[in-house]
Amino acid sequence: MSTEPTFSVTEKAEAAAFARGARIGLAGARDSLVDAVERADAETTEPAIVRPRFGTGSRSPQSNRRNKGWLGRRLRPDVRRLPATLRLLAGEEKAYGHVFLFVPVLVGTGAITWFSLPRDPPFWTLVFFLVVTSVATCLTRHRHGAAGYIWSAALLFSIGMILGQLETWRHATVILDSPVTTEVTGIIDRREVDAEGRWRYLLRVEQTAAPRLARAPERVSLLVRGRQVAFLAGDRISGKARLSPPSGPALPGLNDFAFSAYFDGIGAIGFFYGTPRLEASGAATTDWPEAIENWLFSLRSEIGTRIRETVPGDAGAFAAAIVTDERRAISKETTEALRLSGLAHIVAISGLNMALAAGIFFIGLRTLLALFPGFGQAFPVKKLAAFGALLMVTAYYLISGFGVSAERAYVMMTVILIAVLFDRASISLRNVAISALIILVLSPSEILGPSFQMSFAATAALVAGYAAWKRKPDRENADPRGLRHLVWRPLVVSASFIAGITATSMIGSTSTAIYSVEHFHRLATYGLAANLAAMPLISFVVMPAALVGMLLMPFGLDWPFLAAMGWGLDLVITIAKHVASWGGDVAIGRQHAWFLALASAGFVLLTLLRTRLRLVGLPLLALALLLSWSERSKPLADLLVSEDGTLVALIEAGSVATNRSRPPSFIYDQWKRALVLDEQAASVLVQSPAVFQKKPRAGDMSTDGRRKRPDLTPAEIENAGEAIATAPEGRFDCMRGLWCVTRSAEGMVIAVIEDGRYAGAACDVAGLVIAPTARFENCRSGATILNGATLRRTGALEVFLNGSARPENWKFHAAMAEDGKGGMRAWNAHRYYDWRRKAFNPDLPEEIRARLH
Repeated sequence: MSTEPTFSVTEKAEAAAFARGARIGLAGARDSLVDAVERADAETTEPAIVRPRFGTGSRSPQSNRRNKGWLGRRLRPDVRRLPATLRLLAGEEKAYGHVFLFVPVLVGTGAITWFSLPRDPPFWTLVFFLVVTSVATCLTRHRHGAAGYIWSAALLFSIGMILGQLETWRHATVILDSPVTTEVTGIIDRREVDAEGRWRYLLRVEQTAAPRLARAPERVSLLVRGRQVAFLAGDRISGKARLSPPSGPALPGLNDFAFSAYFDGIGAIGFFYGTPRLEASGAATTDWPEAIENWLFSLRSEIGTRIRETVPGDAGAFAAAIVTDERRAISKETTEALRLSGLAHIVAISGLNMALAAGIFFIGLRTLLALFPGFGQAFPVKKLAAFGALLMVTAYYLISGFGVSAERAYVMMTVILIAVLFDRASISLRNVAISALIILVLSPSEILGPSFQMSFAATAALVAGYAAWKRKPDRENADPRGLRHLVWRPLVVSASFIAGITATSMIGSTSTAIYSVEHFHRLATYGLAANLAAMPLISFVVMPAALVGMLLMPFGLDWPFLAAMGWGLDLVITIAKHVASWGGDVAIGRQHAWFLALASAGFVLLTLLRTRLRLVGLPLLALALLLSWSERSKPLADLLVSEDGTLVALIEAGSVATNRSRPPSFIYDQWKRALVLDEQAASVLVQSPAVFQKKPRAGDMSTDGRRKRPDLTPAEIENAGEAIATAPEGRFDCMRGLWCVTRSAEGMVIAVIEDGRYAGAACDVAGLVIAPTARFENCRSGATILNGATLRRTGALEVFLNGSARPENWKFHAAMAEDGKGGMRAWNAHRYYDWRRKAFNPDLPEEIRARLH
């Protein structure tokens, strides 16, 4: 005797509704399920208890309290229906395949988590986590409910972490630990000219001498400061060079340039003293992959030179940047104008350039083939055009220098064109997700860069907006019959084109605003106007002329088209400078630590979902904006110290005083943007006679053969202490090559010592001593000292005096060290390497460690 299973009223109603939904479609199933859930709620609700009335038309006090107000009449039924509604909406998202869109999001989240950890987690722990989540995902893959999704998400998250670990191992870049002057011999891998005609070379280092470096980087980027005949890729050159490690964050929370240098394989940057020498070539390259790479970079350099010779000035440099991604030749004035006007995205080989090139080639080839009806009927013209466009974008990528933005754009266009070959939708969020997943597998570190984030944010937003427009039920009726007349048609087409550019610019600008604020701390408010004026030139003049010019360049017929390209870019530069003169660049400042995570989560939900579930992203965006606003109300640090201790800024009552009359723009510009500092408030350096400076004597030689300064006498140390003690308040007084001193509002002397011999004298009279060349880490007087070794491990510092001259009340916010034992990762391990002891030492002085927060 079999027992028939029993089902609740709600389960029966849901089953019946979904059965009807199979006949009437997904939309009908949704409406039927909502009705069924409401009927089931009504049937399963307990009958009302009849209570005695207290008079005519009155109810019991308990009933009045239970049903009184909007909360009792409206919210409680909605809350009861909420689980079923969420299941319904989630089922609709799954039916449309939107679950796959979150695969790269989860993998990227795992990669971000791994790169953000202060130390490398044990690899076998990650492997164990991967195995556990894989087994759990397999066991729950056929089960309904949240368990399967949770384990799948955990699996993708662990994959992202392991990808980050594997990429770090794959690069294994050796970064120089400290600045040094040495003789460098190496082979040129790449070269690029700047706006002043100076060449920067990427060298593959073969050897160093005088001194020989124990941890020599494999690749260095060196500038030749004088104009000269350019060397070629593959040449072996040598010369005396000044090498420095890539810069870390200029302030806590800002961009770490050493991170990107590590994954670019660059271990040091610097410049040659004088002109390097060309050495005997020898066996520079032995394996064929390197030979092909050198040939491609030589071809790229020749194409860039050809374009700049044909089109002079910034227009030619702009044109070369669009084709070969060589951007250094554009002048600083034009680069700044493009940035302020919101047109800087045109310079890089990004999705816009690649899409325009592929689209023009695809449409042109398809139109050409369609001119032959017999051929068009016998062969798939659309697929042939897509295959031709795929070959074209591959060639474009090969001469682009393999930059990050070019690689990302190439992957995206490849996925789109392959979708056309297989008769799949080319413009879809699924293709965007596939492109992002491919890039994350190849280079997960890119997800931390603004280029990746802004590119995919704009692409996803545009594709989602296009899909939402296609779903509009009345879009076919948007063009009234009267406007289809031959007279009005050109106006309609023009208006549609302008509306399309406006919508595209607005969506692109809005979607990338989050990342512009986070990474650059500013917004270009007139970007829409600049793009409206410039994009028609880029779409109809610049890119078509560039494409035809490149195709005809091997035959020497490229001049007219390159000239047309230069004419169009001249107009774009004029537009950029005009819009930049409006002053629409708004400084936003550094954001809260959780701003980017919350804003990105809200943006992802709004973009990738199509049901009402996407509205969950609005509270997240609102919370991110609230955190951004609250960050502006936080007090600024009293003192800013660069990572090498050469630049110090005192901030008091809205004014800024620096120890340099002309602060290095690379560091100070980042400080201004992050903290919204007023450049006009920077104090002027006061130069005093260098009466304390003693010149080296001929007999005083150091171990490396250079002259050293003689030791100071007790009288000289005492006189120096008296001079340092007379520091002014609110500005720096400096003695050239010796020190700069100031006094804080609390009456404490702050001394920045350039000559390490005076560090001891400063310790006797100052409360805070910043001495990069000092050999000791503690002052016997009890004053706080920051020497070069300490600053290397902490990175740039924000010092909060908290209204006190007592060191125990101060707080330090460090760019690198978070807990007193620096977060040693592969890309910052060089900071903790002691070349004298040949060992890594992440420990900080106890006095500094106790004040970190």
